[in-house]
Amino acid sequence: MTRTMIASVTPRPGQEARLRTLVEDLAAQVRAEAGNIRFEAFAEEDGALVMLEEYRDAAAVEAHRSQPHTQRFNAALRDVATEAAPQVTPLSVLAAARPAAPGIRGVDHAGMTVPDIAAATRFFAEAFGAVTLYDVLPKDGPDMEGEGPQAELGLAPGTRIVHMRLLRLGNGPCLELFEMEGGSQSDPARLQDMGLTHLGLYVDDIDAACTAFTAAGGALLKGPHPLANQEDAEGNAGVYGHAPWGTLIELLTYPSGIDLPGDAPATRWTPRP
Repeated sequence: MTRTMIASVTPRPGQEARLRTLVEDLAAQVRAEAGNIRFEAFAEEDGALVMLEEYRDAAAVEAHRSQPHTQRFNAALRDVATEAAPQVTPLSVLAAARPAAPGIRGVDHAGMTVPDIAAATRFFAEAFGAVTLYDVLPKDGPDMEGEGPQAELGLAPGTRIVHMRLLRLGNGPCLELFEMEGGSQSDPARLQDMGLTHLGLYVDDIDAACTAFTAAGGALLKGPHPLANQEDAEGNAGVYGHAPWGTLIELLTYPSGIDLPGDAPATRWTPRP
């Protein structure tokens, strides 16, 4: 069972900037822990910093407490905070939405095959600010091919995976890129084709996003246009476009919200600002 908690620290006079730096550094290291699910920090009006933390289970919490970076952070608090250690308040789930079967969390990533991962990475970085996390399969490593991948991944005989990379794009699922050689490939899916057809990216300023999209090499279709039905409200808009290799991508924004039906079993998930 996951463990969620709030930890708070208050800076000593003159130590506000130093404490913020310590928390920012801690956040990057905690998020890399295998058992961490969530780590976010907030500033209160009185200058106190509040950390919202979620871990896979009790063992992950104990592992976090024993990490060198956690211990270094706690030791540094003696000089910069009014508390000798963070004030920790455990939280229990009260009214969480559960729009999935038990044990199912949600979409972890989307997979996309591109002709050139290096070029695709540049496009996603320039258009949306995406960052590379790591190469699942390095370009200079051994190709993934043969009977094993054919059976496990459904590849056609003769197809080789020559490069795989994981990108992070904002507060949402990761994007896994594949580069293939040796097998036949179809054109990128159109909206009327069966199966997954496009990525939909929430943006705050759709005009600025359109400018960045085209500057990075994408080609927009007609729009931006109003959204439809329950999604139609002041300022809500969307536009489709093609990435340089043809994949369909939608840019959308709905600052006025969505008029959900009264019997909807859950709210629509929207990436956090």
